[in-house]
Amino acid sequence: MIPIFMTRRGFVSALVSVPRQDQGLHQLGVGIASAIPSLSVRGVSYDYDNCSAIKSVDLDLHPGTLTALVGPNGAGKSTLLHLIQGRLRANQGTIESNGSIALMPQRASIDWSFPITVTQMVDLGRLRTRNRGQKLSAQQLLNQVGLNGLGARRLDRLSGGQQQRVLLARALMQQTSILLLDEPCSAIDPPTREHLLTVMRQQAESGQTLLVSSHDWGSALDSYDRVVVLDGTVLACGTPDEVRQKLTDMTCMMGSHCCG
Repeated sequence: MIPIFMTRRGFVSALVSVPRQDQGLHQLGVGIASAIPSLSVRGVSYDYDNCSAIKSVDLDLHPGTLTALVGPNGAGKSTLLHLIQGRLRANQGTIESNGSIALMPQRASIDWSFPITVTQMVDLGRLRTRNRGQKLSAQQLLNQVGLNGLGARRLDRLSGGQQQRVLLARALMQQTSILLLDEPCSAIDPPTREHLLTVMRQQAESGQTLLVSSHDWGSALDSYDRVVVLDGTVLACGTPDEVRQKLTDMTCMMGSHCCG
């Protein structure tokens, strides 16, 4: 029987029923992860027009970890990312970071008809970088995300998956210690999704902190070091095994209340 978990919005999740694939992927970055958080969110709340978007969110992110932020539409995932990045200001709570932050936005938020090339788009990331160390080239990053040979192509001639790769390359150009990614693996083909996950794992292994919003429960449990389940507030947070157990316990508790 599939365990059912009902959130405050009536969202039904079969997260705890997703089979575990013992590939060890969520162990990536464990050796490099620091005990000192690179980002701490404490008691953060935000309202849109007197309607609560997120409430009392607590979250720690550590260097060298790849964390999935999962939840239904309207759960507040994008809002939380924008609060962390600084585009929005919290009504309550604090957000403290020990490094620079970059945000890879959702593909739908970009005007892909703008008449520039792939290389020019990636180079726009330089405008936001504060890193005074070794500079990356657009070609290096295009090779990393699997777009070598496409630097001269115009943005409006790219597929959806190629557009996602361009956005990731532009975010990486900023060379920040913390990288936020808003639905980077949404509506793309499986090979592109796996390639983007590989790049993100590589970044975590290098010591970068990554927080990735996603609707893909299975990928969150199999491919990430840590998982945060959000539905207005944090419902569960921890390793994939810890989150699965937490939601199983909550489901059993709710089931016993319904039956008794």
